[in-house]
Amino acid sequence: MQAQVTPFLGKGGGGKVVNDNQLLRYSRHILLPQLGIEGQERLLAARALVVGAGGLGSPAAMYLASAGMGTLVLCDGDTVDLTNLQRQILHHTTSVGKPKALSGRDTLALVNPEVEVIALEQRQEGAALDEQIAAADVVLDCSDNFTTRHAINRACVKHRKSLVSGAAIRFDGQVSVFDLREPQSPCYNCLFAEGQEAEEVRCAVMGVFAPLTGIIGATQAAEALKLVVGCGESLSGRLLLLDSLAMEWRSINLARDPACAVCGTT
Repeated sequence: MQAQVTPFLGKGGGGKVVNDNQLLRYSRHILLPQLGIEGQERLLAARALVVGAGGLGSPAAMYLASAGMGTLVLCDGDTVDLTNLQRQILHHTTSVGKPKALSGRDTLALVNPEVEVIALEQRQEGAALDEQIAAADVVLDCSDNFTTRHAINRACVKHRKSLVSGAAIRFDGQVSVFDLREPQSPCYNCLFAEGQEAEEVRCAVMGVFAPLTGIIGATQAAEALKLVVGCGESLSGRLLLLDSLAMEWRSINLARDPACAVCGTT
């Protein structure tokens, strides 16, 4: 069953008023009847947290910024390496050696200087991660390890935040939404129980097809924008799988696990 998107009403419910310059910049969004000026105002008032400024976080952050997400918090404790440039489009040759969060902030300022980008160079965990998720309207998990993914999920369950999760390795990608504002929504742990995951694989060992990260990251951005605006149907309750060698998508229905160690006890 596909989930109707519940709109984010913004702090105070109104959102920011679109000015003349923004009417022009975001005109192609405003022309969409499902979005319009009201939807654009919700985007301008919203705060998105992107955890990971790598292969997935790069396209996700760029589309969120270009679409006018008011505040974008970019978290990554890593530095740019030459091997990243094959797919991590936030970064450039001159960025090698720089913290990814700062490199990403510089690129996003060129994409859309109106967006407030908060660059966090330290890995967010514990109370720091909890604080950032509590302040966010939507969370995008663009990380590359199960430990971080489960920490993000626990905090999103705690604070009832919408979580857009993506992953990509070799030629295979996946993306889903865990809309934890809704009591019937499954969480990430319902799908991948902590401690029971398959062996963790990394791009540095297994490789990854460069455009695949763009496809999955852009899909994450699309889902996040829809959640904030409140239009269309989200991927909540569905896991979307992409085989980019065959360029075939599959959709698997997900259900909340009543016995889940994370959301089943809340």
